[in-house]
Amino acid sequence: MLDPRNWSATAEERAADYPCGKYLTEPYESFFRAIDVDAPAPLVFRWLCQLKIAPYSYDWLDNRGQRSPRQLSPGVEELAVGQHFLIFELVEFEHDRHLTGVARPAARRVYGPIAITYQVNPREAAASRLICRLDAAASSLPARVRRSALAVGDVLMMRKQFMTLKELSERDAAGA
Repeated sequence: MLDPRNWSATAEERAADYPCGKYLTEPYESFFRAIDVDAPAPLVFRWLCQLKIAPYSYDWLDNRGQRSPRQLSPGVEELAVGQHFLIFELVEFEHDRHLTGVARPAARRVYGPIAITYQVNPREAAASRLICRLDAAASSLPARVRRSALAVGDVLMMRKQFMTLKELSERDAAGA
């Protein structure tokens, strides 16, 4: 069974600092997801930018049945603070390194206060590590129950998202 608080992240990755750690004021819990990708960090990051237009998880559920694009869409790598990524608003980024966002108001009403960093760490010239830290705040018992449900749902959806981004990044790296 998948651990809803940690899927595949190492102890070092869980202990590291991530930009999302500075955006919540309430007590929060961090959830981690990680995967090795046999593609260079800039290519994996470029696929992360695709999250502006599609979820890359279970499209039948997350994208109203419309398939997430399987080719890179021109222009989505042009980033600016305030852009929407899935349920988040981009609050900071570093090209080829990380995307960090906070929940937009509609998502905050459903999930509570959340902040997220998707980070790409190079492992070597042609390989990288995709890591996500999701911080979810909860200051009451109902909010903590909601956060636990979020962790379970998120690990299932993000695992699929990461496996899809890995597959597409590796496919493009092999064809380069």
